[in-house]
Amino acid sequence: MIDPLLVPTKLLDFDAAPLARLIENRSWRGLSEYDRIGAAYDFVRNEIAFGYNRADDIPASEVLSDGYGQCNTKSTLLMALLRGVGIRCRLHGFTIHKGLQRGVVPELVYPLAPQEILHSWVEIEFQGAWINLEGFILDDAFLDVLQTSFSDTESLCGYGAGTDCLGAPPVAWNGEDTYIQKTGIVQDFGVFDTPDAFYFSHEQSFGWLRGALYRHIIRHWMNARVRGFRSDRLKTDRRATHAHEEPANAT
Repeated sequence: MIDPLLVPTKLLDFDAAPLARLIENRSWRGLSEYDRIGAAYDFVRNEIAFGYNRADDIPASEVLSDGYGQCNTKSTLLMALLRGVGIRCRLHGFTIHKGLQRGVVPELVYPLAPQEILHSWVEIEFQGAWINLEGFILDDAFLDVLQTSFSDTESLCGYGAGTDCLGAPPVAWNGEDTYIQKTGIVQDFGVFDTPDAFYFSHEQSFGWLRGALYRHIIRHWMNARVRGFRSDRLKTDRRATHAHEEPANAT
């Protein structure tokens, strides 16, 4: 019988040559279950930089080719890699308050952003329990910038983070839940066997014009800002946006 939590899909295309080659070259299948999870998780967390792709519902192979991603696209890539090494996984869908993206979204266009933004994390079956994995969204280099720039607070809802423990967020794989955007959650849509099923039922409501602006202009602007923050231009920007003061509106 085919296990629905291990099969490839249109988005979870771990049978595509680039992903199959990555798994083979890294020799991940020969690792223990714990280390297989950790290898895929660490790859997505740090070798795929935090950034914004053209859409949420793109295949894992495209995320890998881009070399960057956000919560939803990194989730798709992580799920594909996990299934490719025999780890059962599923998607948990949410929305987050748009304040979590403040600072990354330029202030000029921030008012145009939807109040709630589609969000997801990955759930894996490990040692008879379901573990939540969300801490892979921000790579260490970007997270280090946030920790340095907001060293006066533990609570941050902005710049892609939603956490009450910024100094030491639970982002490393150690066999337990990991989180970095949890405090921004507004709606909980429940679990889905695949991202394909999630995006069939839920999509980001930008509208045609805002969607086109996002794909062709705004996301590139956002990615340029993220690259700039990595170059230590965040402290000046922080004074302008005060993202740490944005209410999370979490449930």
